[in-house]
Amino acid sequence: MPHTFYAPDLAGPTYTLPEDESKHAVRVLRLQPGSPVELVDGRGGVYQAEVSDDNPKRCQLRITQEQQVPRRAYAVHVAVAPTKNLDRMEWLVEKATEIGIDRLTFLRCARSERRELKLDRLERIAVSALKQSGQAWLPQLDELTDFAAFVRGVAPETTFIAHLVDDHRISLAQVAAQGAGCCILIGPEGDFTPDELQLALTRGIRPVALGHTRLRTETAALAACHTVHVARELV
Repeated sequence: MPHTFYAPDLAGPTYTLPEDESKHAVRVLRLQPGSPVELVDGRGGVYQAEVSDDNPKRCQLRITQEQQVPRRAYAVHVAVAPTKNLDRMEWLVEKATEIGIDRLTFLRCARSERRELKLDRLERIAVSALKQSGQAWLPQLDELTDFAAFVRGVAPETTFIAHLVDDHRISLAQVAAQGAGCCILIGPEGDFTPDELQLALTRGIRPVALGHTRLRTETAALAACHTVHVARELV
């Protein structure tokens, strides 16, 4: 299979790789004029191309074929409180991108262990996972958002909150197959506070369960994403 490069600003019949990618393509991958490559723009565009100039600083590609991959008929949005250990959020971004997620919002909750978050590295990880998995759409990664502000801005009829309180929860799989998509809220290691849960319920957000075991934050977020996909495939 041809090597894949990320080209978010692709326009026209040719594309010049950035200097770091040019060096990698020519010096490491040993691509030469005529070598086939694939480009993805993260917005559904997948392009077949070939090297036209193997300059290690400005490797130029010529587009030979273009395909637009449509979005899924439903959207998957997960809002999660990031863990103190950033490695676990990096793992989540990578795996959720591989599985297929449209949007990932990071929540600042009362019990959050991490109060600040820089997206630069997470965005690079998402791009790498996009290329590796053959996805065409790059997920949207949102900055840290206060929990209260977030729940006041979402559509309650398509938003669900996963928490550890046993009362009145339904299985996410039962409701995920409906509508044009859904958003699932995942709390920090100490779970949402009673006040946060009450705010969500007051807004009309429904509580859901992800299974019978207690999951770590990043596992719960990935399980929610996967559950939505499985539920939709069974419709």
